[in-house]
Amino acid sequence: MGTSTPGRPRAFDEQTVLDRAAEVFWRHGYEGASLSSLTSAMGINRPSLYATFGSKEELFRRAFARYHETNLANARAALEQPTAYAAVESFLRASADALTADDHPAGCLSIQGGLSCSPENTRISEMLAAGRAATETALEERLSRAAKEGDLPEGVDSRALARFVMALSEGHAVHAAAGASREDLQASVDVALRVLNLVPGPATPT
Repeated sequence: MGTSTPGRPRAFDEQTVLDRAAEVFWRHGYEGASLSSLTSAMGINRPSLYATFGSKEELFRRAFARYHETNLANARAALEQPTAYAAVESFLRASADALTADDHPAGCLSIQGGLSCSPENTRISEMLAAGRAATETALEERLSRAAKEGDLPEGVDSRALARFVMALSEGHAVHAAAGASREDLQASVDVALRVLNLVPGPATPT
């Protein structure tokens, strides 16, 4: 005969309310997201929020972790192209599509969530910066592998290139939040790909 788990039964699906909380943080930033707007969007009362998540900061931490895990997985999938050029193109185009998708606010939770947090909330800014750094690291690892395989022009700094690509993607997030369309961002990607010379030159004769 089974035993029941002690404690209060959950009256909501935690992953669903985390997604709803993420959208509020996305639209208003960490500091701009009030408890009333969070509980209203999540469909729970304030005692339930505190009982389940402990604090607004912990709620944000868990909502962002769920968001970031999905984004990082998508980035890694985009980078699994056979060449450095194709990997960078795939990453930038997938990012532009995601930043302008219809099923969530425009832009990026990592950018909108807390770039201008007050000093007492620096942990939020640090958390978001760490998330962006993890994506940049995935880019750098892929480009470093390309360099070792001879798939980048000689002398290309894979770390600097990863930062450039990431900075372009982050800039697109700002423009998307300000109303730039998917077509606008993809046109910017077209320019970036023309500027980048990621095709290795001919081997030097020996």
